[in-house]
Amino acid sequence: MEIQKVEAKKFVLNFGILFGILSVIMGVIMYVTNAYIDPSLIYAAISYLILIGVISYGINAFKAENNGFLNLADALKVGIGIAVIGGIITAIWSYLLMNYIEPEYMSQVMEMSQQKMMETNPDLTQAQMDKMMEMSAKFSTPWMIMAFSLIGNLFFGLIISLIAGLIMKNKNPSEEA
Repeated sequence: MEIQKVEAKKFVLNFGILFGILSVIMGVIMYVTNAYIDPSLIYAAISYLILIGVISYGINAFKAENNGFLNLADALKVGIGIAVIGGIITAIWSYLLMNYIEPEYMSQVMEMSQQKMMETNPDLTQAQMDKMMEMSAKFSTPWMIMAFSLIGNLFFGLIISLIAGLIMKNKNPSEEA
C-alpha cells in the first residue's frame, strides 16, 4: 500500500500568511511605539525569532502530516515558500507605511542616518557627508527597501529551511533514492 505524499502548498500558504501577519503586527507595534525610524536590536531579534519559529513550525507540521517523513527538498520548498508569502505581505505593509500611513518616513530615516554618521564620524567634511547621503538616498527608496526586505527574507528563509530540514529530515523508506 503506497502512502499519498502531502502537498506543500497548504503549508506554504497557511504559515506564510501567519508569518506575514506576525510581521505586520510587529511593524505596527514598532510604528505605535515610534521605534520604526531607529529600531533597537531587540526588534530585529524578535523579527528573526518570528521567522525562525514560523518556518520551523511549518516544516514540522508538513512532516507530521506526511507521516513523519521529510526530505530536504520538501523542507526547502516549504520554508522558502513561507518566507516568500510572508515577505510579500510584509512588503505590502512597508509600502503602505512609507507611502500612505507615514509619508515622511524616508526623510525621517535619512535624517536619523545623517545624525548617526555625524556622531560616528565627526571628522567628515560637508562634501563627504553630502556624497554619503546622496549614495544612501539611492538605496532608500520604498521600492529598494521592499526589494532588499524580500531578498533578506528569501536568504534567511533558505538558511533556516536548510538547517531545519537537516535536523528534521526523515527519509521515507518506500521512496527510491
